[in-house]
Amino acid sequence: MELDIYDETGEVSPEHIRLIESILQMAADYLKLKDNTEMSVTLVDNDTIREINRQYRDKDSATDVISFAIEDEVEDELPLNLEEMEGLPRELGDIFISIERTQEQARDYGHSFERELGFLAVHGFLHLNGYDHMTPEDEKEMFGLQNEILKEYGLERR
Repeated sequence: MELDIYDETGEVSPEHIRLIESILQMAADYLKLKDNTEMSVTLVDNDTIREINRQYRDKDSATDVISFAIEDEVEDELPLNLEEMEGLPRELGDIFISIERTQEQARDYGHSFERELGFLAVHGFLHLNGYDHMTPEDEKEMFGLQNEILKEYGLERR
């Protein structure tokens, strides 16, 4: 999988960038995604994610992670399936993670920054791949898969 990571905070260590890369590569393998799959992760502060949340979700608050899936169907648009276009890479979309919220939630939940960062990266990744938690059944499926990936990676909740 082709993965671009952008640190807009300038505060994320190379080790944490590598954690995001490796856990998302493992998650891509877990879902058996093709090698020509592409996506990006942008690491931001609370002010930036709050603005994104306000602009795209009409919620005026900072959140932890936001995913923008390319293949999501939008009202009044034709469905787009880039996978069917031979030779073109499959673009999943973009994930934005607030590093400040990651730190806050790790502290609040009593686990490591690494565990929370891995959790948010996988959570956003699953959203890009069509998983959601709007119904109890969908939540059980998504969170179960999320926990399997985190456990296999070695970032299970303690």
